[in-house]
Amino acid sequence: MASTAPKGLAGALRRWAWNYSGFNKYGLKYHDCLYETIPVTEALRRLPQKETDERNFRIVRALQLSMQKVYLPKDQWMTYEQDDYYLKPYLEEVEREIAERAEWSRK
Repeated sequence: MASTAPKGLAGALRRWAWNYSGFNKYGLKYHDCLYETIPVTEALRRLPQKETDERNFRIVRALQLSMQKVYLPKDQWMTYEQDDYYLKPYLEEVEREIAERAEWSRK
């Protein structure tokens, strides 16, 4: 399977920023760390139960590791290529619905 990671300078910068953020050392994915705004909360509500359970496990494990002031072993860190941005389709759908509601309310 081909990588969908961006190439060139932009890709290298994104990879650096992703690694620099540090959440991967706790086994978290990017969307595990989003602020729970109204669209994010609605997207989380629409997630399948399996993905919700996996997300909750990652967050609880990260909190436990943080309290112990340790990281996961390096072979268990989330990599840039493994992060699948699982919430993206649900967020896009919710944002489209919000925009559509706003458009209908203007009419």
